[in-house]
Amino acid sequence: MPVLELPGLYADTVAAQIAAGRPLLLNRDPGPGELGVPLEWFIALDIVDPGPDGIDRPVTRVLVDGVLAFEGGGAPEFKPGFDGPRAAALQTADTLRVVLDPTTPFASQALVTVRVVTATAGGAFALDETYSFVAEDRTPPKVVGAQAIAPKVVRVGFDEEVLVTDPLGFAFVALDLPAVPVAPVDAISEGAAVRVTVDTELTPDVRYQVTVTGVEDQKENAVVVPDDVAVFSGYRSPRPAGRRFDLWSMLPRHNRRDDVTGDLRRFIACLQEALDLLLAEGDRFGDVFDIERAPEGFLDLILHDLGNPFPFDLDQLDKRRLASVLVEMYRQKGTAIGIENAIRFFLGIDITAITPFNGTTLVLGESELGVDWELGPSDRFARYAFDVEVDIPLSTTERSQIRAIVDYLKPAHTHFVDLNEPMPPAFIDHWELGSSELGETTELH
Repeated sequence: MPVLELPGLYADTVAAQIAAGRPLLLNRDPGPGELGVPLEWFIALDIVDPGPDGIDRPVTRVLVDGVLAFEGGGAPEFKPGFDGPRAAALQTADTLRVVLDPTTPFASQALVTVRVVTATAGGAFALDETYSFVAEDRTPPKVVGAQAIAPKVVRVGFDEEVLVTDPLGFAFVALDLPAVPVAPVDAISEGAAVRVTVDTELTPDVRYQVTVTGVEDQKENAVVVPDDVAVFSGYRSPRPAGRRFDLWSMLPRHNRRDDVTGDLRRFIACLQEALDLLLAEGDRFGDVFDIERAPEGFLDLILHDLGNPFPFDLDQLDKRRLASVLVEMYRQKGTAIGIENAIRFFLGIDITAITPFNGTTLVLGESELGVDWELGPSDRFARYAFDVEVDIPLSTTERSQIRAIVDYLKPAHTHFVDLNEPMPPAFIDHWELGSSELGETTELH
């Protein structure tokens, strides 16, 4: 026999409230201020009299958006438009439960207002209360326009924030000729717009129509006809104001006059489009070698051209910074200030000092064999050796990077010996009262 687990309700805290009056309006479904109510939902409420009188059903009325929906003493009680199969009214000694079943669903995102007018039996106490709720969003997003913002990029705008469900759900059709056909390769949501990348450059100034199918709003409403299309013009790259490179005007006049069918003009237009793209690429060449505007792929080439000697993994911003200061690093190569600046640039660590190396060596006629005899570097080595000191503990990666920087930037005839850093504080095992034992775990320090 299968085991069924029934849902349970647990109340951790119950707060008693004293009602300000009679009767009371309870158990409202949908509740006051509720959002996202399904459009086919019903309206249910309980009118309760906590006193001995009970609810006067004949004087009870319920209005929805100002329209009478229930009248207790009327015939019928449920008015047309609210008398669906779920409509019901049940009265007990102290409660009148009313369920309205709208025969027409709520409008999408509609603010529905419910007013309840009633009284206790005998009319000693009356109630006139209004509350509201908001229906769910089933309004599909609408395409409000499109614009080509780059030779291969089109931005499609909507009347609300949208999500991309299919990056290929954008169909492009050229409305003018000659024009190249294009197809989407990727789409990214940007709030109330979608940035669509196509497979080839759009023909400049030619009208294209985009039909959207791969987009929906935050409530999973998809774009529908006829609000799924937009018309835009193909992107034309900026060009210098004084430049005029028109192939058609360069042809002899008699060739242009003889072109009665327009075939020659259309053929020249195809050549003109390719020529315009080449000129635009040439105009953008200045951005390629500009450190601040160059694409990331060209940054690596710029650093390679500058002879970047540092094998570090850098992000795009650090690559731009390095390219801008690398020549100055070359100028400071072989100096202490150059080493300090380079370490500060890459690691953000300030060098405390670059000090001459002081090593214990064998002194002829003074050192004693087996006592203070120590094989050390020659005087020439010590004269050109140095240590680097920092005032913070370093990680393994930082140590290796500092050594790589110093080894490259130091003068060729010098020797980098030690990288001195503060040692972590020594752990002291203090004497603990009641735990340490004299002569066993007692340590004087």
